Amino acid sequence: MYKIVKREELRPTLTRISVEAPLVARRAMPGQFIIFRIDKNGERVPLTINGYDRENGTVDIIFQAAGATTMKLNTLQEGDFLEDFVGPLGNPTPIDGLKKVAVVGGGVGCAIAYPVAKELHDCGCEVHAVTGFKNKDLVILEREFDDASTRHIVCTDDGSYGESGLVTEILKKLIDEGNEYDEVITIGPMPMMKFVCKTTQPYGLKTVASLSPLMVDGTGMCGCCRVSVGGKMKFACVDGPDFDGHQVDWDLAISRSKIYDGFEKHKREESCNLMNSEVR
Repeated sequence: MYKIVKREELRPTLTRISVEAPLVARRAMPGQFIIFRIDKNGERVPLTINGYDRENGTVDIIFQAAGATTMKLNTLQEGDFLEDFVGPLGNPTPIDGLKKVAVVGGGVGCAIAYPVAKELHDCGCEVHAVTGFKNKDLVILEREFDDASTRHIVCTDDGSYGESGLVTEILKKLIDEGNEYDEVITIGPMPMMKFVCKTTQPYGLKTVASLSPLMVDGTGMCGCCRVSVGGKMKFACVDGPDFDGHQVDWDLAISRSKIYDGFEKHKREESCNLMNSEVR
């Protein structure tokens, strides 16, 4: 059993928790993920590691209460326990030799982009962070990105906070200003990452995308997380989650990510009705 030692509501439906998992904390690196189960009958859900404290043996994860399991997770409080908390899984984001990098995060994906930006910054890399959100109310981790980057630009689709526009527009401006990046790292919704890659491709600028496709076991056994990269089938859980964004078949990845949308909507509504009846 894994104890929740801290809970912080970042935004409505967006929560960060610290879980007591010393063996995971000891080996965790930016870019890796865990798989948790709330109870013995619960589904296995992957979440990327947001942070870790090796001394105290805790691991931070940020989740959005969007599906049945994450909605149930959002009802747990400090002192409650998770049945399983397995990890670290996947490969750490490679950072060796990088001197100047643009890290582009979108929405909840910024929770994944932050530890990568921090690790790069701590290693002496010049980090330009671009974080994008739909509106002011959804902005998260602004202070953390300020501390973990040389330059941090927040943008919103509706212009309600920071710069107005999309992350791709801001990234293109930075490149056109003459910034010579060793690499661009993008983490966020798949359509956003697809267009970040389309933005950098004409410049021949290496772009790494962190993929989070459908996943079950996290060890390459089920094949659920397969993605097509450079015409070859890869498993995000063991070959990734980071891939050359210019080689990813984005249309296939996006279509596969929507396979269970109808089922998830049904389970979400079912969970809402159950929780509402329990409240009454």
